[in-house]
Amino acid sequence: MAKESMKAREAKRQRLVAKYAAKRAQLKKEGNYEALQALPHNASPVRLHNRCKLSGRPKGYMRQFGISRIDFRELASAGLIPGVRKASW
Repeated sequence: MAKESMKAREAKRQRLVAKYAAKRAQLKKEGNYEALQALPHNASPVRLHNRCKLSGRPKGYMRQFGISRIDFRELASAGLIPGVRKASW
């Protein structure tokens, strides 16, 4: 389980990216790189990192489901993810 502070920090980054997205696009279009540098560092979408919605785990993230591979396996084995079942042939 990830620390709550790490989850909160990532959520704060997501809010900042959303807040400055239009302004960043406009400044890039104009080529005004000095003003772009003046924006907060965490407003850059490059600084975002995908985390599991359930545990906050930063690695082994499955983009299609939004959760880590470990949580995915547990939920899939329990039959809680629609359309997913264990392979057998």
